[in-house]
This record gives sequence, structure tokens and C-alpha cells, in this order.
Amino acid sequence: MSEESAQAVAGQRRLLALLDELAISYDRYDHAPVNTCEEAELAVPNVDAVQTKNLFLRDKRGRRHILLVTSCEKSVDLKAFRERCGADHLSFASPERLAKYLGVEPGSVTVLGLFVDSERAVELYVDGDVWQTPRWRCHPMVNSATLVLTREDIEVFLARTGHRPAVVSLAPKSVSGNS
Repeated sequence: MSEESAQAVAGQRRLLALLDELAISYDRYDHAPVNTCEEAELAVPNVDAVQTKNLFLRDKRGRRHILLVTSCEKSVDLKAFRERCGADHLSFASPERLAKYLGVEPGSVTVLGLFVDSERAVELYVDGDVWQTPRWRCHPMVNSATLVLTREDIEVFLARTGHRPAVVSLAPKSVSGNS
């Protein structure tokens, strides 16, 4: 995303107003747009917080929408995760679904987008290792900034949105050549 859309900028303003209303403090880092975990790490180096990786998924019929939050340190086996969450098939949701349910564009998926989902149509799954981390790095609706929030403040935010996380265990990335 080279230029942020008006919808993304408006969504960011609404999110920041909600965080203020909830008295949630955060550290903000503005940077060039990032589209990969590697770029995000370079944009905000040396910050003691987990870099979240967010996957917005849908089932085969498009009836279930799932936000999976993990860390950049892990790859996700969608087939294994599908079985864990009881979905018939999982694939990445379209840009239209991202906009509808989370108010974001591709590359900006974030747990903070759940404030858009007032109908609570999105199921939230969080990797247990991320859930146990005291501080998280999250995009504020755009991929040209990163907020660092405490896990406790994430819980306050989720209580407000009505999204209850299902904490799951995900395996770390496997290293090829090792058995």
C-alpha cells in the first residue's frame, strides 16, 4: 500500500480515539509501509515486544471468519489449524472481506481491527506464546505505523469489542535440513 486510503486513515483516527477512551497507553512508531515481518522488524528494531503476524481467514463457504494472531517466529500449518478450530477448509480472506470485517487493507491486518466488527462475526485465535508475551507490536489500521501495547491493555480492548480469544498452541518454524 503506497498511499493510505481515506478509509484506513479514518479507521486509524477512530481506533486511537477508542484507545484514549479506554485509557490505553501505547508507544507509537511511524515508518515506511511494511508488508512482511522482516520489514516490520527493520522498521521498529530493538523494541522489547513480540512482532505479531495476523492472518485473516475464512472457511470454504465464507460463513466463518477467523483472525489468527501469532508471531513472526512461527509459520502456520493451515491444515492443522483448520482441524484445531473445526473449519471445513481455510483460505485467506479477500480484500473486500478485510475491509468489511476489520476495516483494513491487505498488509495492515491487526487485532486492533476487531473494533470494527461490532457484530462479532470474527473469531479470534491467539498463539499461546504470543498471549503470554507482556508487550505486543500491532498496526493501528495502517501498515505505516506500529503501536506497542501491553497484553493487559489488549485484554481491556478485547473486552470492549466483545471478542474472546481462543488461545492455541502453534509449532515454531521448522528448519530445513534438521530432523
